[in-house]
Amino acid sequence: MTLKTQVIAHGEIVPEYAPGQEVATREAYGTALAKLGRINPDVVALDGDTKNSTFSEKFKAAKPERFVEAHIAEQNMVGVALGLASDGKIPFASTFAAFLTRAHDQIRMAVYSNPGTLVLCGSHSGVSIGEDGSSQMGVEDLAMFRALLSSTVLYPSDAVCAERLVAVAASTPGVVYLRTTRPKTPILYANSELFPVGGSKTLRSGPNDRATVIAAGITLYEALAAYDTLAKEGIPIRVIDAYSIKPIDAAALRAAATQTRHLITVEDHSIHGGLGDAVAREVSGLARVEMLGVSRIPRSASPRECMEMQGITAAHIIAAVRLALGG
Repeated sequence: MTLKTQVIAHGEIVPEYAPGQEVATREAYGTALAKLGRINPDVVALDGDTKNSTFSEKFKAAKPERFVEAHIAEQNMVGVALGLASDGKIPFASTFAAFLTRAHDQIRMAVYSNPGTLVLCGSHSGVSIGEDGSSQMGVEDLAMFRALLSSTVLYPSDAVCAERLVAVAASTPGVVYLRTTRPKTPILYANSELFPVGGSKTLRSGPNDRATVIAAGITLYEALAAYDTLAKEGIPIRVIDAYSIKPIDAAALRAAATQTRHLITVEDHSIHGGLGDAVAREVSGLARVEMLGVSRIPRSASPRECMEMQGITAAHIIAAVRLALGG
């Protein structure tokens, strides 16, 4: 990839959000993709007949000649995206996270084909999609993409992070997975904030932190709510936004393990193979990791009810912190 393309990808995608504004990361994905398409002629977009839900329709409106409707044929969509990547284009292919599991073979072969850059976006991830039900809840996607021998896995929590990561993904070699969520979430970051691959953001910390909660996406807001409650009780905790799942910020995690001794991960994803396992791998021997995640077959209910059933809300984080501290 040329230096010019890297500058375009990173330098021109500037988020424009107000503090406290609520925007879904899936919508921010579409906004950023349209911006990127206007300034980089190599960017193309594909979608599996979900463009009004993934918001890739924003790219179609901006650059219809570079949009491919793949319909309900995810394997074929990934194959076409690989062909485009091999031809020097920068394809962004999107559908629900759950539906990308249908194309695992094609995704795996894409890794072995050594494409320049191939970005896959899975929206409607986790049980927080609520009433749509378990058939459309992507709860295995992080594990699937983490297991690939060469991949990058990114999971934004707010719209600023989502827009920045779209630009970052466009200049990251190989297969890149971007996980977005259905519910709207408040803006956490200043529009000027940057999000390099392999980084993290420590949102709450102090010299007397007794535990660290690590989250990403929708559960980060639960971690922040848990922080507020525990702070009132005189229990200081650290909160880390692990927006880069692979590679993960090993230095920040090891520092937290050494300084606070107790780590709790919380994710809207299967308890197996996701954020919790990624964290545990990095801090083995330094601290015990308590993992909160999707551990039972989900069902249709409100987003809040679905998250409560899986034990990934603020109340469950608070209980896990108290248990870790012996309270």
